[in-house]
Amino acid sequence: MASLSRFSEPWIGAVKSRRQDGNPEFPDYPLSDPQSLISTSCPQSFQTGTGASIYTQSLLPAILTAKNEVILVTCFWAPSSTLTALKETLEELASVRRKRIQNQHAAGPDGDIVTPLRIRICFSSRSFLQKLFHTSSKDGFIYPPSTWTAQLGLPSQGILEAGLINLQVKSLFFLPFSVMHPKFLIVDRQRAWLPSCNVSWEPWLEGCVEMTGDVVSHLMTFYYSVWEAHSSEEPAADAPRRVGMQFTSTPSRPPSPGSLGLTSIKSPASHFAHLGGENAVPTILLPSSHHRNPMFRPLPWHRSPAPPRTPLNCAILRLVEMAESSIYMQTPNLTSVTVVDAVLVALDRGVDVDIVTSKGMMLLEQIVTAGTTTSLCLKSFIKRYRKRQLAQVQRQGTQSSSGSDAAIDLEAQPPQLGSLTISYFHPDPTQKSRGVKEEPVHSHLKLTIVDDQYTVLGSGNMDRASWFTSQELGILFQSTSFVKTIREVVGEALKDRLDPVFDSALC
Repeated sequence: MASLSRFSEPWIGAVKSRRQDGNPEFPDYPLSDPQSLISTSCPQSFQTGTGASIYTQSLLPAILTAKNEVILVTCFWAPSSTLTALKETLEELASVRRKRIQNQHAAGPDGDIVTPLRIRICFSSRSFLQKLFHTSSKDGFIYPPSTWTAQLGLPSQGILEAGLINLQVKSLFFLPFSVMHPKFLIVDRQRAWLPSCNVSWEPWLEGCVEMTGDVVSHLMTFYYSVWEAHSSEEPAADAPRRVGMQFTSTPSRPPSPGSLGLTSIKSPASHFAHLGGENAVPTILLPSSHHRNPMFRPLPWHRSPAPPRTPLNCAILRLVEMAESSIYMQTPNLTSVTVVDAVLVALDRGVDVDIVTSKGMMLLEQIVTAGTTTSLCLKSFIKRYRKRQLAQVQRQGTQSSSGSDAAIDLEAQPPQLGSLTISYFHPDPTQKSRGVKEEPVHSHLKLTIVDDQYTVLGSGNMDRASWFTSQELGILFQSTSFVKTIREVVGEALKDRLDPVFDSALC
């Protein structure tokens, strides 16, 4: 396996060379010290499914194992089967803890001591009015307990406090478009999950990676720098010891939902793979700070501005730049001109590119944040690629007509144009005809694989919103075995769910 330094050294340089515009980044530490984002992780599992299936099959059972702390960060928060299942889970957790407390009192001083459980729920978008009138303070808005049940669909304060659960719910949003888009779950600062899904109702294809290892403390640092920036607690790796929390060295494995009597939602697109988690792999946490200025250039003769040099943006561009053989890119939307331009350069070098996206997904959001749509961008992309194909054919025709192999300097010739395939995701027709509720209608998975060695997962899309305004969080793994598993799982989820848009092999 090639050294990570081939990626990391140019990437660090690109992040550090960012242009200062006078506005502080939020958070700012990844830009001043990108080296601090590099660590290792032990990937435990990867799965696909809908948001409801991933939550009920993995994330909520994991919350039930918590002994000291749960941190749940998402972007969109909406009434849904996911939210109902989350409420049920918290109520069950409070009930179990309440019974343990009662047994503790009955057993006297020798009984099992139940310590307080700290739960933090963070989100960005709940409704149009919530965003319109949201505070611009980086401290965000903390929801009073009186709103938990009626507004947020959560258990009451009384139910939670009976189980010694200390809940806080906070939202952050910055007008006009700056949502906090990351999604992650951390349980007892030992195990972390990065899903692509929100606490929402959409039946979309999602993915989720679970991991342990050093990267969890890096994720904690990111969490504190955004959601508890003014907290008295310290976010360093040994923070649990300093704040009096005791953690086991071996995280508890989540129980199966069925064994708990809780809601278990399944999807035809659900596929799960254990990754072992024994060997640490090079891993880089990749945040993108939010930016309030979308830098729109509405006039067509104006060049598209360069996107902010965030760790995530720079990582994607560096990976595409260093690609030697293949790029696989799965994204809900594709409206970032910067991404399209970079991929075309890779194709010019002979790199094969495979893109999976969605048609007609979040159209209003695309138009508002990008002034265009994925389908329009793909038409332009394909047109530019066809011009390259034509130029290549013309060059080959000129060489053939020269009649002399000696006249051809092979080293001076441009490389063969890489192949390009583009597909739209669609529901499995068989499942759709049966009216299966959790059959995904769009793909919301964000995945980039380069040279079957580097994998990027997380919240970032290849659209203008993710590249210019939203706060995002990605994670990069360098591991060929990890790539192999991801490809197998995603390949199973995409069976009978792809509609070819363009295939250069058929042109």
